[in-house]
Amino acid sequence: MLDILKAIIFGIVEGITEWLPISSTGHLIILEELLKMSQGDEFFEMFQVVIQLGAILAVIVIYFHKLNPFSPKKTQKQKMLTWQIWIKVVIGCVPAGVIGLLFNNQIDKLLYHWYVVAITLIVYGVLFIVVENYQKDKTPQVTKFSQLTIPMILIIGVFQMLALIPGTSRSGATIVGALMIGVSRSVAAEYTFFLAIPVMFGASLLKLINFGFNFTAMQVAVLLVGVVVSFAVSIVAIKFLMSYIRKNDFKVFGYYRIALGVIVFLFFGISALLA
Repeated sequence: MLDILKAIIFGIVEGITEWLPISSTGHLIILEELLKMSQGDEFFEMFQVVIQLGAILAVIVIYFHKLNPFSPKKTQKQKMLTWQIWIKVVIGCVPAGVIGLLFNNQIDKLLYHWYVVAITLIVYGVLFIVVENYQKDKTPQVTKFSQLTIPMILIIGVFQMLALIPGTSRSGATIVGALMIGVSRSVAAEYTFFLAIPVMFGASLLKLINFGFNFTAMQVAVLLVGVVVSFAVSIVAIKFLMSYIRKNDFKVFGYYRIALGVIVFLFFGISALLA
């Protein structure tokens, strides 16, 4: 029962941090130290990834009409524009998909360390502030999806690939990349949400296959609770972010990332000294 309560907490943190550009990994590694589950390390490693399915479902539910090319309420032109969105999502996922499939295990072994997470939290926090200051008085070149060109999509895709480095934040990296090339905040955020669907679904499926499907009843319960809570909280987080950026920039998330990176350094640095 205690693991169920922990799954709720992890689901809440995942639902918030997956969509706000503040790094779910940075938060989860600290939470992992404070709330260890009794289901085993292999299960927990899988659990942290698979609860993202709840977050994906939240995007699909919120943007179902926009992402549904078969909607009878859409004109033929609107259906074609919807297919264009999916084509642009697939193209944007290619860089991260290729590198992730080829080097997933090596990335986990070489880069999944607290100091890497802390550094990337701070680096991308600074980037958010610098990019927002640079773009402050500039009018975005791209204010709707149809204006996203293939070169722009590939650039954003490369930034999503960089998010394979723990602590970077997938949403944070793609939003920074999009802002740098003149994409508006709302389009950058929505495109980031859509890019997450194939990437996170693929990552979750890969973890499930590697883990196998030999779950205990408790493990099934823990996983389902985490997914459901992540879904519910993601709905709120996504709506909050889209509402927030209509009137505000991303700098507050940059300052937050820098502060969290310092906390991670202090937390794990002091723990290592005391060990």
